[in-house]
Amino acid sequence: MWGMMSAAGSQGLFNIDEFRHGIERMAPAHYLRATYYEKWLDGVTRLLVEKGVVSRSELEARVAFFEKRPDAPAAAALASPPPPTLAANPGWSRDVIRETGATPRFRPGDPVLTRRIHPHGHTRLPRYARGKRGVIHRCHGIHVFPDSNAHGLGEQPQPLYSVRFDAGELWGEAVEPNQVVHIDLWESYLLPGR
Repeated sequence: MWGMMSAAGSQGLFNIDEFRHGIERMAPAHYLRATYYEKWLDGVTRLLVEKGVVSRSELEARVAFFEKRPDAPAAAALASPPPPTLAANPGWSRDVIRETGATPRFRPGDPVLTRRIHPHGHTRLPRYARGKRGVIHRCHGIHVFPDSNAHGLGEQPQPLYSVRFDAGELWGEAVEPNQVVHIDLWESYLLPGR
């Protein structure tokens, strides 16, 4: 599974944010019973079909072929040789830092409030952290914005921060005292705190 995901991603067939969003679109019941790599397989398959790399009927035919011939070599189900591979970018999943010259709005120690937003599709702002107060711990630099990148809307790079939250702010009084949680959040998720 790692080989499939890395090969397709490194050849530019999809980006890391599209990959995550592919998994997020699994049927909820299937997601809950699937293993970690079954989730990867479902997400990668969805993306390869959506991008026209393989059709649903081609996939079904290949699955049927290997159900009958489980020991057959991988290329045995193909009607013709596979197309030549493209030049690969082996660091594709970590290639997210952009030097744009943008100045981060916040500095370590600044209080912030996360936005109470409900975007359609992929976001890296967890629901449990929306509308919560935290403090900027550090700025990681300017990074690709996953919310736009997952939907083909471009990278739209912006500052990425580590934000420190008191655990009680996120989960209420039931938490152990003096516990903190750090969440990496993009600048557009944050408002100045007071």
